[in-house]
Amino acid sequence: MAERRVAVVGAGLAGLAAAVELANAGWEVEIFERSRLLGGRATSFHIDGLEVDNGQHVFLGCCTAFVQFVRDLGMADRLHVQDRFEALVFSRGSPPSRLRAALLPAPWHLVASFIGYRQLDWSAKWNVARALSRSRDLRRAGGTFAQWLGRNRQGKKALRAFWEPFFIPALNAPLDRVSAADAGFVVSTAFLESAGAARFGYATVPLAHIAAAAAHRATCVHLNSPVVGVAADAGSSGGAAIALARGERLRFDAIVIALPPPQLARLLGEPARFGLPGLSGYEPYPVVDVHLWHDRGGLGFDFAALLDSPVQWIFQKAHGYLCCSISAASDEVHRPAAELIAACWRELLAAIPALRGAQLVRGSVTRNPEATFVAKPGVERPGPRTAFANVVLAGSWTDTGWPDTMESAVRSGRAAAGVLEASHRGSNVA
Repeated sequence: MAERRVAVVGAGLAGLAAAVELANAGWEVEIFERSRLLGGRATSFHIDGLEVDNGQHVFLGCCTAFVQFVRDLGMADRLHVQDRFEALVFSRGSPPSRLRAALLPAPWHLVASFIGYRQLDWSAKWNVARALSRSRDLRRAGGTFAQWLGRNRQGKKALRAFWEPFFIPALNAPLDRVSAADAGFVVSTAFLESAGAARFGYATVPLAHIAAAAAHRATCVHLNSPVVGVAADAGSSGGAAIALARGERLRFDAIVIALPPPQLARLLGEPARFGLPGLSGYEPYPVVDVHLWHDRGGLGFDFAALLDSPVQWIFQKAHGYLCCSISAASDEVHRPAAELIAACWRELLAAIPALRGAQLVRGSVTRNPEATFVAKPGVERPGPRTAFANVVLAGSWTDTGWPDTMESAVRSGRAAAGVLEASHRGSNVA
């Protein structure tokens, strides 16, 4: 049997996950990436001799597809996952709180820790608990998450100390731009269904290393190779072709397109011809990370939340090195680096007692202007299929059942690969 050849357009996690699945199934896989970096929106690069991620990407214990993807690459030892959910929370003017899951089944595993949460008074705790007890209705509720919270009488205290610090980073969008259904998925999947689901995890190596391990499974990888056109023949046995910016036209048996909505729209020209709706119904939201090196050394935590601050989470990457993560960072993404560095350092000095008197050694800023894409109300996210059996979509923004996350990216890549495999088997049978 002749070897099947597939082009994967886009070397983000979605494209890489599809590439690995298809390579494992015996396809000859060629990856085409317009930039010089692998990993797409989850990559890393060097700043002043240090390799840093383009955003502090975390996953949760419920992100089973992403974890399995990394394990299948032989890099399980490069992931750190908490034994159980634990989060330190700092705020100005009060001692920090530590939220820690008990060894109990969900949702009772969080009750005792929540009762001792200093940043909420008893009235606000009761309101949050009451809303959580009704949260199974979220996935069927219409409107935005903010509207649902308003209907459930979540006041400023509850928003400040619970909903905003945990859910804006999880969804990378303001609560009034997130659908109630997407928020409901996060609440139920991460907090209510399993005691281990909300455990935080992160890669202990720069993300580009994971991307490189995945790309190594492909037959060939073409970096700095923008694809500017796609053509396909009707029928599952028809061919497909891509056009490169440098003038080449290459034919394949199938194509996986793993691009964000704006780039996908430009590539296809007429999305309707591929059976896709318009691709303008997605809002990009940025993430900004401020990297700070200081002279104090270790601070006694891996990561922590920061209330009443544009800095939502702080990650201790190494002794003397902190990464400040700012999600839904529309107000910060265009600020000068020097301003962001100075502002974040002031925020940390004011909230973290162990940093009092410390000196900032240097700082740097990484920006991801299109870190995630949120579908506007009424927009249906497409699945992997197009009007052509040999052209499929992948991408964290597509309809995987998950919000735009690394987990969604891997699931979309696997789904796209599965469609091509099923189509190929069907054409062979015919």
